[in-house]
Order: sequence, then structure tokens, then C-alpha cells
Amino acid sequence: MTNIHLLADIGGTNARFALGDGQRIYAIQTLPTADYPTLQDAIRAYLQAQNETVAQAAIAIANPITGDHIQMTNCHWQFSISALQRELQLEKLHLINDFTAQALAIPRLTATEKRQVRAGEGVAGTPLAVIGPGTGLGVSALIPNGDRWLALTSEGGHVSLAPYNDAELAIWQYARALHGHVSAERLINGAGLSLIDSALANINNDVSDRSPAEITAAALAGEARARAGLDHFCAFLATVTADLVLTLGARGGVYLCGGILPRIADYLINDSPFNARFTDKGRLKSYLDTVPVWLVTADNPGLVGVAETLRD
Repeated sequence: MTNIHLLADIGGTNARFALGDGQRIYAIQTLPTADYPTLQDAIRAYLQAQNETVAQAAIAIANPITGDHIQMTNCHWQFSISALQRELQLEKLHLINDFTAQALAIPRLTATEKRQVRAGEGVAGTPLAVIGPGTGLGVSALIPNGDRWLALTSEGGHVSLAPYNDAELAIWQYARALHGHVSAERLINGAGLSLIDSALANINNDVSDRSPAEITAAALAGEARARAGLDHFCAFLATVTADLVLTLGARGGVYLCGGILPRIADYLINDSPFNARFTDKGRLKSYLDTVPVWLVTADNPGLVGVAETLRD
């Protein structure tokens, strides 16, 4: 009898569920987190819809996992891992960070599941950096270990963000006045794009309360302020990504993940300031020149990555 297990990739906005049997991932369904009071409710709804029971589950979650109690940073869900296992009557429950799962999926990407953002030879035997904006800003890496990769669990999205020039300083000061600490995640995620747009409006004595989708659409249609905001967004991302490469020695390459970037892929690759900013590190420009950057366009890499934890 085939052993069927539950797979889940839990973000701040959406919870993606699937079933796996060690060979394939199927019955993929996305449920909005806002529609369910608890994670348990969402899991029960999914399993009921599939008319399935499981004895094992692997869950990737957009949150630090530092103990038994989980209080999600960008979602109202909170739970005890041990209580969740008991309530769902699971023989085995494994939780990992969502970007650890993204990293674990990288070696399994096909050529059609990624796009090259910048070319580079890379350096074999060195780490791969993994970063990407969605509801939050996820960070991980793959560290070479013989013929295998070790995935790094990190909360690097919450590092302090440093402005690069006077225009970014003005955005930073606006964010600091509202929130105090300005982390990378504060400006490099969906809400961050809206915050940048509000800051640019404020500089011109205006007010803006646009959604990320509205800003992106306006930017791609040629509206000046929206385009400036999207440019700043990608420049901030490039700075933090390059910092990550320098910190890790990740000369093997960078993989950009998350739900936002695939929607603006052509702009990111062809028109954004990402590539110019990525290598703008003074004396270390030549160090970064050889680092390739890829955009992950796969539909559900988090589910692929979390399935790897049960395979191992």
C-alpha cells in the first residue's frame, strides 16, 4: 500500500497544500490564509476536499521555528507543533522554514522553470544564495557538502536595510518614522512596494494607498511615480542580494524566488536597475561580476522542496 503524506507551503497570504507518495506531488490546492481561523482548519478543509487521511506531514512555513509555539509574522495563525500533531493524529510531522524549502527545490528545477537575470560563469563548489519577496522577504542558501547540498535556515530578510543614495534615504526616513526599525523585508515585499509608493507621494506632498498590483500595473503602463517605486524596489532587492552573496561567499549563483518577481519578469531582466545595482559594490565589483542570477518561475517550488525533507 502506498504511503500518502501531506505537503504544505504556508505563506502569509496563501497556504498551498498537496499530497505526495514519494514519487509524485499531486492534488495541489491553494487556500487563502484569511479564510481560515487556524492552520488546523485549513488542513482539515483540504483533506476533506481530497477525501484523504494521512499519517505523515511536512510543512514549510514563512516563520522562524525556534520552539514548539509558532506565531506567524505575516499571518494571524499561531499553533503548537506538538498539539497540531496530536490533533491531526499524525505519526510524523516535520516543519521547516519556507525558504529552506525553496532552497531544497533548486537542484530539481528544470530549464523551463527558471530564467536568467544576469549571466555569469559562477564558481563550482561554492554556496548558492536564495532570496525572494512575497508577503515577506525569504532568505536561504544551499551549502555544498560533498555530493549533496545543505539548505540554510535563515531570517536574513529581517536584517537592517541601508539606503544607497539620497532618494533611498528619503524613503528610508519615511519608513522609519512609521515603523521604527527598517528591515530589508519592510521595503522588499508586497507591502513594501506600497510603502515605497506612499513615501514617493509624501515627498511630493501627496498621499497614496495603492496595492502592489495597482502599482505594478501603473509602472508597466508608464506612470512615472509607479515606475520610480518599482525601480527603487528592484534596486533595494539587488543591494540586499549582493550583500547576501558577499556574506555567504555565494559565487555559485543566486536564485530569486517568491510570488512577486515572476509577474514582472521581463521588466526585472530587461529594464530594472537590478543588474547595475547588484555589482555596484566598489572594490568588490569584480567579485560579483561572475555571479549568475536566476529567476525561479516554477509553479510550486516550496512543495517540491518540502517533499525533499520526507525523501531524506
